[in-house]
Amino acid sequence: MFQLGPGEILVILLIIILLFGANKIPELARALGKARKEFKKALEEEEKVEEKKSEKK
Repeated sequence: MFQLGPGEILVILLIIILLFGANKIPELARALGKARKEFKKALEEEEKVEEKKSEKK
Protein backbone atom coordinates (compact mmCIF):
# COMPACT_ATOMS: atom_id res chain seq x y z
CA MET A 1 0.00 0.00 0.00
CA PHE A 2 1.13 3.58 -0.50
CA GLN A 3 1.81 6.21 2.14
CA LEU A 4 1.24 9.93 1.82
CA GLY A 5 3.97 12.29 2.92
CA PRO A 6 3.51 15.93 3.87
CA GLY A 7 4.25 17.08 0.32
CA GLU A 8 1.57 14.87 -1.21
CA ILE A 9 -0.99 15.92 1.39
CA LEU A 10 -0.23 19.58 0.68
CA VAL A 11 -0.72 19.08 -3.06
CA ILE A 12 -4.03 17.28 -2.46
CA LEU A 13 -5.25 20.10 -0.19
CA LEU A 14 -4.30 22.73 -2.77
CA ILE A 15 -6.19 20.84 -5.48
CA ILE A 16 -9.25 20.62 -3.23
CA ILE A 17 -9.09 24.36 -2.55
CA LEU A 18 -8.82 25.08 -6.26
CA LEU A 19 -11.73 22.78 -7.12
CA PHE A 20 -14.18 23.82 -4.42
CA GLY A 21 -12.99 27.22 -3.28
CA ALA A 22 -12.07 28.25 0.25
CA ASN A 23 -15.67 29.12 1.17
CA LYS A 24 -17.01 25.68 0.33
CA ILE A 25 -14.47 23.65 2.33
CA PRO A 26 -16.12 24.14 5.78
CA GLU A 27 -19.44 22.99 4.32
CA LEU A 28 -17.79 19.90 2.85
CA ALA A 29 -16.05 19.13 6.14
CA ARG A 30 -19.32 19.50 8.03
CA ALA A 31 -21.12 17.19 5.62
CA LEU A 32 -18.34 14.59 5.89
CA GLY A 33 -18.50 14.78 9.68
CA LYS A 34 -22.26 14.24 9.68
CA ALA A 35 -21.95 11.33 7.27
CA ARG A 36 -19.24 9.73 9.41
CA LYS A 37 -21.37 10.16 12.53
CA GLU A 38 -24.39 8.56 10.87
CA PHE A 39 -22.28 5.66 9.59
CA LYS A 40 -20.82 5.06 13.04
CA LYS A 41 -24.30 5.19 14.58
CA ALA A 42 -25.62 2.64 12.09
CA LEU A 43 -22.71 0.29 12.82
CA GLU A 44 -23.32 0.51 16.56
CA GLU A 45 -27.04 -0.18 16.10
CA GLU A 46 -26.26 -3.21 13.93
CA GLU A 47 -23.92 -4.57 16.62
CA LYS A 48 -26.64 -4.17 19.26
CA VAL A 49 -29.16 -6.03 17.08
CA GLU A 50 -26.72 -8.89 16.52
CA GLU A 51 -25.96 -9.07 20.26
CA LYS A 52 -29.67 -9.35 21.06
CA LYS A 53 -30.09 -12.11 18.46
CA SER A 54 -27.18 -14.07 19.91
CA GLU A 55 -28.53 -13.67 23.47
CA LYS A 56 -31.93 -15.11 22.45
CA LYS A 57 -30.37 -18.33 21.15
